[in-house]
Amino acid sequence: MSDVTITVKINGPYRVEGPIKLIDAQGKEWDLTGKPAISLCRCGQSSKKPFCDGTHNTCGFQSDVCAP
Repeated sequence: MSDVTITVKINGPYRVEGPIKLIDAQGKEWDLTGKPAISLCRCGQSSKKPFCDGTHNTCGFQSDVCAP
């Protein structure tokens, strides 16, 4: 089985690494050919949703997510 790693970045995106499949709300699969990793938006302000475009750096997004 292939390993996928999801890293929660402090005040930033979810970084997803490994062989992944990303499916939208309508069931359509995103073409991630050649992308060994992606960053998914958590701030809700990205102009490239669901992907991060770095807007979290300027919109004041703050997170307090940490492992239990």
